[in-house]
Amino acid sequence: MEVTNTSGRRKNAIARVYLTPGNGAITVNKKDYKEYFPTATQQYKVHQPLALCGLDGQYDIKAVLSGGGTTGQVEALRLAIAKAIVEIDPEHKSELRAQGFMTRDARMVERKKPGQKKARKKFQFSKR
Repeated sequence: MEVTNTSGRRKNAIARVYLTPGNGAITVNKKDYKEYFPTATQQYKVHQPLALCGLDGQYDIKAVLSGGGTTGQVEALRLAIAKAIVEIDPEHKSELRAQGFMTRDARMVERKKPGQKKARKKFQFSKR
């Protein structure tokens, strides 16, 4: 029984994934993924790379997530699952890349600047 180990990142979230042949159980931080990600959109994003390659129900996934919020975590998990699938079978790489699942989204939160309210928003200007 071979375990495939990969990681994915998005914003400040880091996902470490362990993929083993099995019956399709997905565990995130020792909880079922449906309990960890309650919304249907997030659950769909977890399944996207598996469904695209037709591997739904063939692999057990154990994921350890840390940092960031739920959106960053689910997209980091999606990247890590896609990388694990490619490690097992490189033929799936082109179809996963076409959907954008193999690219790390490098967008981060812009820092707040001194003398401003937020990163881009300024304090209100008063002429008098």
